[in-house]
Amino acid sequence: MAVFPAKKFRGAADTNTFAVRYRALMAKHPFLMFGLPFMSIIVAGSFVLTPATAVRYEKHDRRVRQMTREEELGVGKTGRRVNMKDEYYRLAAKDIDNWEQKRVKRLPGEHDGVL
Repeated sequence: MAVFPAKKFRGAADTNTFAVRYRALMAKHPFLMFGLPFMSIIVAGSFVLTPATAVRYEKHDRRVRQMTREEELGVGKTGRRVNMKDEYYRLAAKDIDNWEQKRVKRLPGEHDGVL
């Protein structure tokens, strides 16, 4: 049985191409030819995408802002001004022991839940 040589035969036309030289360097130094460019692209992409994500969060911050207590109470433009003490006393004065249960009118075709 014949012994095959360890080095592959390469013709004269293939010895000077970029792919052949890259493959040979890749076999000798795999991290420098594959790992280092890959990691540098990941790090560079992080720096490039940081301003894009900052724009996203700045847009969100412009839309959502902190409201004061007065703005919270008067959110409805057409509603009346609300005073917490007055609301408390108004609700405390209601008689909550005398009430009657009323059924809500159902939409047409909706099951009413009566057996």
